Amino acid sequence: MDFSASNQGLWHGVIQLGFLTFAILFGNLLRRKIKIIRLSLLPTSVIGGFIGLFLKSMGWLNLDLSFLEGLTYHMTAIGFIALSLRAPVASENPKGKRGAKDGINSGAFIVSNYLLQGIVGIVTMLLLSFTIYPKLFAASGIILPMGFGQGPGQAFSVGNMYEQTFGFQGGRAFGLAIATMGMLWASIGGIFYLNLFARRSRKTIGHEEQAKQDQIQEPMGDLNEIPLTEAVDKFTIQVAFVLIVYLTTYFSAWGITSFIANTPFLVGIGKSVIPLIWGFNFLIGSSLALLTRRGLSTLQSLNLMKRKYTNNYMLNRISGTAFDLMIAASICAINIEDLKHLLIPFLIMTTIGGIIVLLYNIFMAKIIYPDYFIEGMLSMYGMMTGTVSTGIILLREVDPIFKTPASNNLVIGSSVAIILGFPMLLMVGIAPQSATMLWAVLGACILYFAGLNAFMYRNRPKDLN
Repeated sequence: MDFSASNQGLWHGVIQLGFLTFAILFGNLLRRKIKIIRLSLLPTSVIGGFIGLFLKSMGWLNLDLSFLEGLTYHMTAIGFIALSLRAPVASENPKGKRGAKDGINSGAFIVSNYLLQGIVGIVTMLLLSFTIYPKLFAASGIILPMGFGQGPGQAFSVGNMYEQTFGFQGGRAFGLAIATMGMLWASIGGIFYLNLFARRSRKTIGHEEQAKQDQIQEPMGDLNEIPLTEAVDKFTIQVAFVLIVYLTTYFSAWGITSFIANTPFLVGIGKSVIPLIWGFNFLIGSSLALLTRRGLSTLQSLNLMKRKYTNNYMLNRISGTAFDLMIAASICAINIEDLKHLLIPFLIMTTIGGIIVLLYNIFMAKIIYPDYFIEGMLSMYGMMTGTVSTGIILLREVDPIFKTPASNNLVIGSSVAIILGFPMLLMVGIAPQSATMLWAVLGACILYFAGLNAFMYRNRPKDLN
């Protein structure tokens, strides 16, 4: 075998990952040394992504677009699988009726954010298509909740599906750009709110105290776990679980899509459903990971398995690494040329969306989180415009050691949102089918949004009564 530089197949992936991780580390250096960047609250992966995008656009860094898009796709699934394999800990379980109520309300709050973003996106794109941009792909408005609420991986998947299946030129770049703008809005809105309203609530603690609190919040292992090093390293076991679940995810998606494609009465829906299944493979992966976790727990309870094989600390590191690579790669993968003809609609939609989402989160957080309004609002707003990590970054500014239930609400609420948010996946596949379907999706979003808000108001903590 040729191990020299002329064998590009051997070295290509390593070189691309090296470039990407260099950009992330350089971004971390800038964040630590430059105060204005540090105060922006932008995650290091976002800063690194912008560095990579700039160097790529200037022609100074040879980043492969296909590799970056593939990395974004796979890291999204791997990150969610690792998170789903984590065994629930006591701190993440609802405490009493109030904890359960906050968890359910948080799930409804997350999905209502998706719906509001979908309404804003569709209405904005419809208005633009009726006026100054008659050839605009109006269904692209539903990518707003995928980018803001879900993140780069999902926005890329939907944008790619619309581009490949429905001819939305520049769909991939559009989805990635929306997700990037969402993270910028998390920073802009978070800083704005912190400076204007939450100044008195901001708290800082020393590095040593933070390290102690991190150890309490995220212990490195349980007593009944397998040893750190035995015949096989414990980290290898965690990676193996993640990759086996992902392999099963691939075969599951392949089996489902093959069945649809080869079943005569299902062929008609295959055009929209098959790309949706592959685009949202992380949901299949998460579901299989939850089943795997449940199976391992059952084996332990029956004493058929004596020791615990999954380690939450290491699975968190896998998911964190996957999401950092996913975010940085997604920003680097934005093709500026593809976005040029969509630039004005993109800026109008994301600006309106960012402002409305901020105002809505402020309003609703006062209703469902009356005892910790600031913490609840900032954490939820950060997650609903960026990712869970941006929500945690904003939360740490006012609650550095997680004394309030706000951090747990993100975990519990996300689990509830998987169930409540399922109709959104159907809407994503239905919206681009025709103008009539798009209007039907808009109507469904409005009705579901109104219903969830009515539920949250009726289910609000009794302190407000």
